[in-house]
Amino acid sequence: MTLEINTITMPFMFRFTVNCYLVRTDSGFILIDSAKAGVRGEIEQALNNAGCTPDNLKLIVLTHGDFDHCGNAAYLRGKYGVKVALHDLDRGMVERGDMFWNRKQPNFLMKNLMGLLVRLPKADQFTPDFGIQQGDYLTEYGFDAEVIEIPGHSKGSIGLLTVDGDLFCGDLLANTDKPALWSIMDDLEAAHASVEKLKGMKINTVYPGHGQPFSMQAFWDQQAGAEAESVR
Repeated sequence: MTLEINTITMPFMFRFTVNCYLVRTDSGFILIDSAKAGVRGEIEQALNNAGCTPDNLKLIVLTHGDFDHCGNAAYLRGKYGVKVALHDLDRGMVERGDMFWNRKQPNFLMKNLMGLLVRLPKADQFTPDFGIQQGDYLTEYGFDAEVIEIPGHSKGSIGLLTVDGDLFCGDLLANTDKPALWSIMDDLEAAHASVEKLKGMKINTVYPGHGQPFSMQAFWDQQAGAEAESVR
């Protein structure tokens, strides 16, 4: 299987950007995440430029339910006639537009203030076509990749690991400055457990939700350096 990975980088919030990944396989395209609704035209243009059409877009996979990753999923599903997959533990986020659904709850004031900024608009709320979980394979869509559960940022966060060792990790890891754990975590203990889980997997290149792709070894080297520094 030959893969061509096209990184689509869109504005997120403040100085941050968010990544979607359009993967060309031997039989068509897979879209991983869909950015926020405010960049709809740019997403469509990127798909068009790559030759992605309703005839060859096989599936949209969401790594988790946050608005900056699922904002165009409902719209693209309608336009391209494609199914959308998401882990069931994040399902309520996209169905209700509430990014705090099934997460540890912040205080009342913080939830209401942040809810105004990070809510999925009513018009973009949707029900996923099916749930995905640990051990699922996407070979029936022409994508030789396994779903792995990597909670921490959200309970339903997943990664996609290809047979060639490419990992699409959503918001578990990032590379906005250096390869590291993403700064926004709902459950830090779960996030660290997810990182430990990756140690037993053959991973070459990591494609994060935020920042530039990086080698898995660069992340392990960064971790080792940070641990050595902490014991001095």
